[in-house]
Amino acid sequence: MRRYIFVLILTISSTFCWAGELVLTGIYQGSNLYVMNPFAPEGDGFCVTEVQVNGTATSDEINSSAFEIDLGALNLEKGSEITIVIKHQNGCEPKVINPEVLKAQSTFTVTTIKIEKDKLKFTTTGESGALPFVVEQFRWNKWIKVATIDGKGTSGTNNYTVDINVHNGNNRFRVKQVDYTRRPRYGKELRYRATTADITYSFTKPYSEIKFSAETMYEVYNSKGALISRGTGLSVDVSGLPLGDYYLNYDTKTETIKKR
Repeated sequence: MRRYIFVLILTISSTFCWAGELVLTGIYQGSNLYVMNPFAPEGDGFCVTEVQVNGTATSDEINSSAFEIDLGALNLEKGSEITIVIKHQNGCEPKVINPEVLKAQSTFTVTTIKIEKDKLKFTTTGESGALPFVVEQFRWNKWIKVATIDGKGTSGTNNYTVDINVHNGNNRFRVKQVDYTRRPRYGKELRYRATTADITYSFTKPYSEIKFSAETMYEVYNSKGALISRGTGLSVDVSGLPLGDYYLNYDTKTETIKKR
């Protein structure tokens, strides 16, 4: 009996074309992006194959070792969100040399700032990216943070309200933002005179609690100047502190206290 063995050989030939994407998101600040564009790995042209901004292909000249993404030609509004997709061939990767221009920048101007019933109200214009605002008050010969509120980031008129704690006499407040440059930008300072009752404190045996005559901001430091406690209230629990000397900031005063 003859046996016939048939061998079926299938040859599959496929060409796979892999590609990558470099995606950047941020805020349009009025500046263009610059891209370093290496040669394609097979030596056929350059790495980048297409650039899209907010889903639309641009007409930028990408067939060179370096090119500019002309965002100014797209009629974008400053402060608007933007997504850039740089498509490229496999085996190479372009490099954006100034991606920081898409980060939110502090450009605000405070047009009005006032106090109404223990609330600080301020109005800004010219914001070009959502960054938090920090409200500072001058106490104990230094500026301290008393509130934080998220910025709206739009260029028109923006209104903000935060709770504050005024003290008797002359008060000073200011608003600031810090962007990616880490340089603070300040609004104009507000000076406000309040006529409130003078605040006192008591610290008696067993020296476990400092009590104030009215709610106040406070800070407690040890004898070496290290901050122990900070807050706002009618009292401070110091039962867990070791015996020794401490510095107490409250209202507008600084006192030395002894825990015995």
